[in-house]
Amino acid sequence: MTVAKDIHSAPPQPGWRDMTHVSFARSIWLFAIGAAIGLILAGFALFTAKGTSTLVVPPEDVALVNQQPIARSDFYLQLKTLYDTDYAHATIEQRRTVLDQMIREELFVQRGKELDEASVDPDVRNAMVAAVEQSIAADVLASQPSDATLLDYYNRHKDVYSSEGTLVVRDLVFPSANAPAAEQALKAHQNVDAVVSQFGGKDSGRVKGEEFYFASRIHLGDLMFNAVRGLAAGQATAPIQAPDGVHILYMVNNRPPVAESFDQARARVLSDYQKDAIARVQAADERFLRKRANVLIAGDMRQ
Repeated sequence: MTVAKDIHSAPPQPGWRDMTHVSFARSIWLFAIGAAIGLILAGFALFTAKGTSTLVVPPEDVALVNQQPIARSDFYLQLKTLYDTDYAHATIEQRRTVLDQMIREELFVQRGKELDEASVDPDVRNAMVAAVEQSIAADVLASQPSDATLLDYYNRHKDVYSSEGTLVVRDLVFPSANAPAAEQALKAHQNVDAVVSQFGGKDSGRVKGEEFYFASRIHLGDLMFNAVRGLAAGQATAPIQAPDGVHILYMVNNRPPVAESFDQARARVLSDYQKDAIARVQAADERFLRKRANVLIAGDMRQ
């Protein structure tokens, strides 16, 4: 009976030693090379990551102040504003002056942040609020609405786009007992001054001469203005009771507003549409900010 030989005791075949033999020196060298490459890559990522310190000023900037960049485009603009020249024609002294001013400004801005000036200085707070509002407005203004959108807006607000009407009206006050007779006399086209004299009336003094519609509304109040605005010249309203007596409004001349066409009013329509759009976006942003904020209100202010 033949006994099988232990495979572990079998002599290695040619080339076997080269594949199984581990070189300690070669392993150390490979490990060292791998570690060096890893360190190089890690260092590159560390020193080029956003927000990390660097000793190299990026080509798009003219300086770094505590790692905060001063943009080259801003430097050119400041140079143009201050000296009315471009970089190529500016003197070394002019360039140095502008750069020093911009560095000084950045240093003071950073110091202001450290002191939290934005939370205590009203001017700074107002400027920050205005900056946010302007950024919202810029986004809206950058998107131009189509004519179809503007036409739809015009049709929904058509009463706004018209010329301002004017009128000449007399606001006459009569004793309560005489008001009905005075109304009939005015509607019979009798002389106004004679009617006032005959029935003990007087001008209230609220309106004087020709006025725009909006001014008459202010002077007469909504009730009286709405009663008189549709009358033609020579017509009078019914008696209107008021705390100071009974009023009868007599129309001397009425030039109602004339509606503008869409083409005539297009510039105003665009402006009004953008104002409304900005207000909507700002309101939406405010709701979002309030929703994510932790706002605590004092108990006595919740009523």
